[in-house]
Amino acid sequence: MHVRALSLRDFRSWEAAELELSPGGTVFLGSNGNGKTNLIEAIGYLSTLGSHRVAADAPLIRLGAQKARIGATVVNTGRELRVDMELNQGTANRAQINRSPVRRPREILGILQTVLFAPEDLSLVRGDPGERRKFLDELATARLPRLAGVRADYEKVLRQRSALLKTAGRNARSGARGAELGTLDVWDGHLAAHGAVLLAHRLRLVHDLYPHLAQAYSDIAPESRPATIGYRSSSLPPEFLDSARSPQDDDEEALEAILLRELAAARPKELERGVCLVGPHRDDLELMLGSAPAKGFASHGESWSFALALRLGAFELLRSAGTDPVLILDDVFAELDRRRRSALATVAASAEQVLITAAVPEDVPPELEAAPLRVETTGEADLRASRIAESNTTE
Repeated sequence: MHVRALSLRDFRSWEAAELELSPGGTVFLGSNGNGKTNLIEAIGYLSTLGSHRVAADAPLIRLGAQKARIGATVVNTGRELRVDMELNQGTANRAQINRSPVRRPREILGILQTVLFAPEDLSLVRGDPGERRKFLDELATARLPRLAGVRADYEKVLRQRSALLKTAGRNARSGARGAELGTLDVWDGHLAAHGAVLLAHRLRLVHDLYPHLAQAYSDIAPESRPATIGYRSSSLPPEFLDSARSPQDDDEEALEAILLRELAAARPKELERGVCLVGPHRDDLELMLGSAPAKGFASHGESWSFALALRLGAFELLRSAGTDPVLILDDVFAELDRRRRSALATVAASAEQVLITAAVPEDVPPELEAAPLRVETTGEADLRASRIAESNTTE
């Protein structure tokens, strides 16, 4: 899989950009503030419908514009597909496949698969559980795009149920009588049904990712303690949390029954606190180095190694399905020591397409052959006038 062409309009700093890309390696070279990361951020957005830098879409629209457009031509096993996204201020985003509108933007998921490694990935090890849940869910959706609908449905149910818990809790404390408790039973069923599907795919993913993660970390840091991952959930019994356990066909049914039971048991506390205390939104991906959790115990170098191993493990997992995802490396080589740079370069050199951003050519390992693409901007601070020009040298 590779991106053959990329076009932007009013995306981040780019008023307009058009460029052709090829299989193999491409390095976007330019000093900070010239829009290199914005280019690969746009490609990553088409893959996940999200940015690796910000949680909302509003910062992606160029200052003063009402909408941004991203378009790409994606080649997979000889077949070309054009995918376009329109990000709108205040209204719903819109998407097209081969210039034809689709009902929901998430219908484009699966056309382009990417694995993106960036300095922000250190938060996978040191950050909050939400960062690791996002990693799991985006990777699971890359494997099975229809899971995006399940995630959207779960988030909708979670919001509705949380609002109902707040109302029911207030009424109970004031002595008022309402119909909220009966309605909660309905929302419990919805939450358990969607949550069970999401949990089943997360557990399957942890099981499948485990050996790729362990091997990648061993390659990067052979002198370190072994790296392992597991799924942490206060809602599930221990037998479901063993990463060595093979997923079963009836897991979703069993998980739904468990969630319903846990929701019933937790309802008094939920009404008291006004929050939903049961479900996959409370879970975490456990990262271990030897017998110690990586968060809080790993050194800076070990944390970088773990973050890198998670991304390389994800790349190998997606590749094992038969198609190479596009590997995107956003200004990471300058952050890594020689061994980690070499390990990353080895994997990158084997990818069908790898896109790299770097401030200077020296940041890119010499063993990684990549065509340079000079990224420059002209104009005032608002970067209205922008251009991309190919360069025949890396100087």
